[in-house]
Amino acid sequence: MGLFSKSPSTTFLPRPTARTPLLEPLAPVRATPAQRRTTHMAASLLLDYPDAGTLAAAREVRDVVGQLPPEVRARLGAFLDDLEAGEPAALEARYVATFDLKRKCSMYLSYYAAGDTRKRGMALVRFVQAYRAAGWEVDGEELPDYLPMALEFSARARSRDEERIAAGLLGSHRQGIEVLRSALAAMASPYALVVEAVCLTLPPLDAETERRYLELVTSGPPTEMVGLSAMGPLEPFAPAGAPSEEVRR
Repeated sequence: MGLFSKSPSTTFLPRPTARTPLLEPLAPVRATPAQRRTTHMAASLLLDYPDAGTLAAAREVRDVVGQLPPEVRARLGAFLDDLEAGEPAALEARYVATFDLKRKCSMYLSYYAAGDTRKRGMALVRFVQAYRAAGWEVDGEELPDYLPMALEFSARARSRDEERIAAGLLGSHRQGIEVLRSALAAMASPYALVVEAVCLTLPPLDAETERRYLELVTSGPPTEMVGLSAMGPLEPFAPAGAPSEEVRR
């Protein structure tokens, strides 16, 4: 399915229905910045296609979930149990059936706001501008609004401005994340547990964060750009000595 449709006024946004009601937002838990970053990196890895690299990274995730808030730890732990109990071929087939064949479970955040209309092209540009404003260049085959990529970005944010940009990206697409959570919950998908863990660490987007986020994104990229692949392994989740591309492609 392409980025643009013939009619810019047509949207294919998967909206809540009687069969897939929009759930009430989860109340955020008390989490330190380090716990939030760890949660987002864990979710970034676990929401990726469950190939050998992802399954290896999941074992590393298991080692760090104990330091997370109880509500987050319980959800990620339950998902890891499910992942470890599955056969690789069955896990891959389930992933495709969930995220590739169901529009309401799209992993691409701008799709929820723009569908397949011309507006989505501009939404994708905004994601690229946001990453560049923090010194990042997208280096991979996925579109810039891919949820695991946005979560990895949030996990790597260290400076105040980087954190604001990451919060602005996720906060401005919070409704889409909630629709995804609702759709996964309606399917009784174990992946709902991972999205719930993320939602538990997303505070409401305050006015100052939104203002600064928009200011940073529209001001253009800094002089030097840093590629994703140049930032090293996805610590602490990468297998010891493994290059980052073995964990994320």
